[in-house]
Amino acid sequence: MRVVVDHSLCEGNGRCVEVASGIFELRDDDRSYVLEEQPPQSLRAKVDLAVSLCPRQAIKIIED
Repeated sequence: MRVVVDHSLCEGNGRCVEVASGIFELRDDDRSYVLEEQPPQSLRAKVDLAVSLCPRQAIKIIED
């Protein structure tokens, strides 16, 4: 899987960082960024939770 954030949608609410801080970070421009674009399957539940909690649906999982 590959994780991406659509910055045209992201409002920097930081919900993704709350549940998966090792995968996402909130930067000074108030946007979330992916730290680990291809996280291991062991973190899949956290990524899925981040996707579901994003109020703007800015996070996508692309299956490789």
